[in-house]
Amino acid sequence: MDLKQLGYFVRVAELGSFTKAAAALNVAQPALSRQVRLLEVELRQNLLLRNGRGAVPTEAGQLLLEHGRGILHQVERAREELGLVRGTLAGRVAIGLPPSLARLVAVPLTRSFRQQLPQARLSITEGLSVSMQDALLNGRLDLALLYNAQPLPELDLQPLLDEELLLVQARSGAAAQAPGSATAQRPAPLPLAELAQLPLLIPTRPNALRMHVELELAKLGLRPRIALEIDGVPAILDLVAEGLGCAVLSRHAVAASGRPAAFAVRPIGPPALLIQVALASSAQRPTTLTQRAARDLIRQVCAQTLGPIKPLAAAA
Repeated sequence: MDLKQLGYFVRVAELGSFTKAAAALNVAQPALSRQVRLLEVELRQNLLLRNGRGAVPTEAGQLLLEHGRGILHQVERAREELGLVRGTLAGRVAIGLPPSLARLVAVPLTRSFRQQLPQARLSITEGLSVSMQDALLNGRLDLALLYNAQPLPELDLQPLLDEELLLVQARSGAAAQAPGSATAQRPAPLPLAELAQLPLLIPTRPNALRMHVELELAKLGLRPRIALEIDGVPAILDLVAEGLGCAVLSRHAVAASGRPAAFAVRPIGPPALLIQVALASSAQRPTTLTQRAARDLIRQVCAQTLGPIKPLAAAA
């Protein structure tokens, strides 16, 4: 069995599409299809059901997918351990970051990765927690920072920290827009119930922050007053700066905007409105040594850039 063909098949099966797999592998789609077909001929089994929407593993294909992941992992481990003989860790690590954290974490993470794992290859993707969770499960990502990730048997979650969410408004006239005016130096917390009265600029579902705000307001029998649904933290902050509404974001998101002085932030609560950040990986595939080293780097970088993180014992 050709390892390249096996790797091609696994990627097609995980992504459910020859087109997506060809792009991810950086190979021509006809060549990819030919290699997978050669594997099917060798095994005398149809491994994929091809249709207009993509490709789905057959019963035989699902069995090979399970074995193939293990085989490829063992090959990668063998390469890593041979690399250790030379004193280096190698291999590729694909990491997913939410947009609100990417601007703070990506640069120091890349710098640390190159310094401590010079023979390894790093890939960083920005995305919503829901889409990154799917990418972890189908093998497109190895590690990801997720907001409010729900426990699943297929996921290994290590809670890192609880980010406080704040009311963000344009600095000019912010006090006039908010119920219960507060001084610019020490703004009084905004009761959560009063958040429902404000015109919010908020991402579309299933954004984790949007779902969290709606859930917390629903506990009070309230719904958010949505002025505009818009995806992307920079776009939301641009609109807030123009006075077109307010937002609920973390302090880190405002700090990474490049112009934090343009905004007034105000705590929400008590209790404080918190959202959990967790470091996630797939529980279906064993992690390689390089991935474990990258996981430690992510924890270190998050501790340096985001503040104290929870000890590993708290993640059990």
